[in-house]
Amino acid sequence: MLAWAVPLNRIWSTMSSSDMKAPPNGPAGQVGEVSPGTQTAPGGDQRMLVLKKNEERRLAAGHLWVYSNEVDKSKSPLKTFAAGEQVPVYSNRGKFIAMACVNSHSLICARVYSYRRSELISVDLIKSRLATALALRDQCFDKPFYRLVHGEGDWLPGLVIDRYGDYLVVQTNTAGMDRELQAVVAALVELLSPVGIYLRNTSASRELEGLESVAETIHGEVPERVEILENDIRYQIPLTGGQKTGWFYDHRDNRRTLQRFCSGKRVLDAYSYLGGWGMNALAAGASHVTAIDSSAAAIEGAQINAALNGFDDRWHGVRGDVVDQLRHLHQTSERFDVVILDPPAFIKRAKDKKAGIEKYRSINTLAAALLNPGGILVSGSCSYHLTEDELQRVMLHGCQKSGRTLQILARGHQAVDHPVHAAIAETEYLKALFARLIK
Repeated sequence: MLAWAVPLNRIWSTMSSSDMKAPPNGPAGQVGEVSPGTQTAPGGDQRMLVLKKNEERRLAAGHLWVYSNEVDKSKSPLKTFAAGEQVPVYSNRGKFIAMACVNSHSLICARVYSYRRSELISVDLIKSRLATALALRDQCFDKPFYRLVHGEGDWLPGLVIDRYGDYLVVQTNTAGMDRELQAVVAALVELLSPVGIYLRNTSASRELEGLESVAETIHGEVPERVEILENDIRYQIPLTGGQKTGWFYDHRDNRRTLQRFCSGKRVLDAYSYLGGWGMNALAAGASHVTAIDSSAAAIEGAQINAALNGFDDRWHGVRGDVVDQLRHLHQTSERFDVVILDPPAFIKRAKDKKAGIEKYRSINTLAAALLNPGGILVSGSCSYHLTEDELQRVMLHGCQKSGRTLQILARGHQAVDHPVHAAIAETEYLKALFARLIK
């Protein structure tokens, strides 16, 4: 089964060129001059994207994005390109750089997919990239429950696929990949023979790309729910009605790390969704888990998962605003040995950073106040714009407000099925800190 996981579309749609540092070098390519005002490149390309002077340096270092303010619009007016059109990208001096999909509606106006001149996206190209992605997952996982494609991290820009055994959930979050959806489905059918493929094109990034929201079965049949196994724990996952793409595989390893701290402990799982963190706590021998989420469907789904694993007598779900519930627990003198915070992204754009940090600081302060002496605080963030150091500082602030200090015990990041592109810092978005509060 494949499902569109959230993290990249949470990030990429919010980046601006001011968030990036341009590397100094450029790749070798075919050199020649682009005549001012013409639409013909040295190799005879009639349609091309020409960059401003020196704007090729970041691409030369391996990044895959072109921003609209980096394009020489006098030589290649963006509005002349169809959304998703595949064209060669040239430096201002006429050097071929790469092939890319263009979309004038987006701040990221082009995404590189190949360094072979004139190569177009095809079923064979997609199948080759999918096979490379699948080889990594086959090596790392003994069961077919994982993110199969992580966009730029697997060099399939804009494409996310989560696998749930025989079912796949797909998102095409860019105009270029959306245009090639038929080729994506054909390649998946050839490579994996899935029973069903569900298209979950409802991400906010599609709106930024000028694309419509669509959610439908596009191959075979897809059930409303499927069962997966992660860290030897069973989960019922809602493929067609859940949050994002159904499940968040990215915290898989961090949830396993949590188990080290939970034996015999009383645990609070905030922003619990389907209970991924809490189930791992109970599997490790936690005495009781209280889970909070604002979604009634999530609370119901978590209760189903608790029963599925025989944990229902140690599980209590609470529907409500997490901040309000944390305050209520403090007012009623409730205390826990372990508190987990796994909120949605509070910082979706760089301009939202100040307000977002205040939100992270607030929930970490409230969580710290609920911990018993020597308690464990697990704090996660899927906001690319919040660094690990900044997350650590807001955790420390919360602990100091409760008269204690912080020991960092472990640091976690996204799982191996969410690979980081070495030239694209934005593809490394997830962090989780495991800390102990002491006096």
